[in-house]
Amino acid sequence: MRILFVVLGYMALALGLVGIAVPLLPTTPLLLLSSCLFLKGSPRLHARLLAMPRVGAYIRQFEATRAIPLRAKVLAVVMMSASFVFLIVCVAESWWLRLVLALAAVAVGWHILSYKTALYNDYSSYMRRVFGCKVQKVSVDASFTCPNRDGTVGWGGCTYCNNASFSPSYCRRERSVACQVRDGVAFFARKYPQMKYLAYFQSYTSTYGRLDDLMRKYEEALSVDGVVGIVIGTRPDCMPDVLLSYLSRLSRQTYVMVEYGIESTDDAMLRHINRGHDFAVVRDAVARTAGAGVAVGGHIILGLPGDTAESIMRQPAILSGLPLTTLKLHQLQIIRGTRMAAEYAAAPGRFALFDVDDYVDVVVAYIERLRPSMVLDRFVSQSPRELLVAPDWGLKNYEFVEKVKKRLEAQQTYQGRLYRD
Repeated sequence: MRILFVVLGYMALALGLVGIAVPLLPTTPLLLLSSCLFLKGSPRLHARLLAMPRVGAYIRQFEATRAIPLRAKVLAVVMMSASFVFLIVCVAESWWLRLVLALAAVAVGWHILSYKTALYNDYSSYMRRVFGCKVQKVSVDASFTCPNRDGTVGWGGCTYCNNASFSPSYCRRERSVACQVRDGVAFFARKYPQMKYLAYFQSYTSTYGRLDDLMRKYEEALSVDGVVGIVIGTRPDCMPDVLLSYLSRLSRQTYVMVEYGIESTDDAMLRHINRGHDFAVVRDAVARTAGAGVAVGGHIILGLPGDTAESIMRQPAILSGLPLTTLKLHQLQIIRGTRMAAEYAAAPGRFALFDVDDYVDVVVAYIERLRPSMVLDRFVSQSPRELLVAPDWGLKNYEFVEKVKKRLEAQQTYQGRLYRD
C-alpha cells in the first residue's frame, strides 16, 4: 500500500504543479492531497515536499486557514475521482484491490469536502503563500507629488483626494524613507515580533520623479531589516518604460507590487472625478506591468456620485479580464479639504452614500462576480474622524470583514460564484 500512496502522491503533485500555471486546476487541494498521500507512503518524500519553496507555501497557507475554496473542492474531488476510476477500471485486476481503491476514493473525497469552505481569496493568505509568514505593510511618505496637481496632467488633483486621510502618524515626509520604515516596524513589532514587512509607498504618485531618485528611495526602504519587499502606489498614466524595466529587474531579487489607482471603469466617471486619464490607460498600464513580471494591484471606489447598482456590477467582469493579482475596494468617503466635500455641501442629494448593510450587500454581489483567483486586499477605508465628513460608520476593518463573511455564509455564496470567463 505504501507504493500505491507514493504513486498517487506523485500524480496529485504533478497535477497541482500544473495548476499553479493553469487556473482551471485546483492547486491547493491537489498539493494537500499529495502531502497527505506522501505522509502515509513516505515520510521522507513528505518532508521534501514541505521544503519546496512554492509548494510548501501553499501547504502552509492551508495549515494557517484550514479552508479550501468551494470551486477548488469540487474540482479536486472530480479529478481525484477520475484518477481512481482509471485505476479501478484499467489497472486493478483483483476484486479486493478495486474495493480498496474505491474505499480510498471515498475516504479522500470525504476528507477534502470536510474542510471549511474559503469564502473569498483573502490577502493575508496570499501573503502567507508568498512569504510563509505574517506580513504587514508599512506606509511611507517619500515626498512625492502628483502630475494631476502640478499641471503636468491637470490641476487640483482628483476631486475626492486628501492624502492626509490615509497617512499613518509615523509617516512624516521630513524624515528619511528608512526612518519612516523603522518607525512603522517598531509600531507593529511590539505586538508581532516575528512579522515581516512590505514598505508601502502610498502617498501621492510614487512613480513620479527622476529615475535615480526613485531607485534610491525604493532601495533605501528595502535596506531596512525585516523588509521583504515594496508596494508602490501610483497612477496608471505614470509608469514610463524605463522605470518599469528597472522594477522588472528588481522583482527578480525581491517582492515588488505596483498598485494602480483605477477608481472606476467608466470614462465619464473618470472625467467627473478629474482623474486626467481614461480607462484605456488603465488597461495598458496593468498589461505592461504584468507582462514585465511585476505583480499588479488595483484600487476601486464604490459609490462615486453618479454610480448606480448596474454600473457598479459591470465592473467585476471588466476588472477580472485584467491581469490583476490583488484588488482593493472601498466605499466613497467625503473627506474635508477636497473638491468633493464642497460638491457634497452644495448638493448632498446628488450623493447616494452607503449605509453599512447596503454596502455589505454590494460587496457580496461584487465579489460573487470577480475572478476566483483575484486576491481581495480590503473592502473598506477608514479615514481619521477629524477629516471625515460622511459616512461615519464607526466600524473597524475587521468588524466589517466579519459582516461580509457572515453575509456570504448566510447566502451560501462565495467569490466567483457568478463569474464567467
